[in-house]
Amino acid sequence: MTSKAANVQLLIIDPQNDFCDIDGAALPVPGANADLQRVAALVAQQGEMFSAIHVTLDSHNPLDIAHPAWWRDATGQSPSPFTLISVADVLEGKWLARDPAQQATSLAYVQALAERARYQLIIWPEHCLIGSWGHNLQQDLFDALATWGRTQLKAVNYVGKGTNPITEHYSAIQAEVPDATDPTTLPDARWIAQLAQADTILIAGEALSHCVASTVRDLADQLGAANVSKLVLLTDCASPVAGFEALGQSFIDEMVARGMRTATSQNCLA
Repeated sequence: MTSKAANVQLLIIDPQNDFCDIDGAALPVPGANADLQRVAALVAQQGEMFSAIHVTLDSHNPLDIAHPAWWRDATGQSPSPFTLISVADVLEGKWLARDPAQQATSLAYVQALAERARYQLIIWPEHCLIGSWGHNLQQDLFDALATWGRTQLKAVNYVGKGTNPITEHYSAIQAEVPDATDPTTLPDARWIAQLAQADTILIAGEALSHCVASTVRDLADQLGAANVSKLVLLTDCASPVAGFEALGQSFIDEMVARGMRTATSQNCLA
């Protein structure tokens, strides 16, 4: 049984309306709403066990290198959501930065993605726009976190990501292509140090195939091989983007091989 004296922290990745499979969501992930309802129940029932709760918030402006408005084709049309853009597409002029001043930067970005062997640039629907309903937390979870704050006399640690328009930011630890001039795209040493103090870090959120996967991989790298076993993925509290199920499973397989543990919201503190 987990001791109440143990340092158990909860990391909830991007639990926002735009990722929930509910009316009005810009980028719904099948199963996400139920995932987050289970997280809310965990917080409500076991909140006293958590020394800290961290919530990451995907945070974008309409103009973003992974949004349609950034790009155009030869006729001036923006790419449809879920379009993939390769280095060759940019070099050959299939896709151009709508702002000519950003053409060289855009090419350098897709080249950097290819060199880093991370995700290829994919154009997403505009989502989690700052100030919008879609940027807000899923309602059940918001209510549970607010109650936790009042009863435990603690503040939820909210961590923003994604405001830099020239790089994607799946991972809450660092951007896909970090910008040395922008600290928000780089690892936050103070936050990493706080997470490192945990005996156990329970992980939930959306989407398993992208932001959860990238965050956990980067966090494991920051903590070091000897501490990967601190990470516990709640498998009933994270779902992949539709069509990327294999990517989500390969992430789980990879990280379990590295030492990550898995549990459900029902047995994670047993």
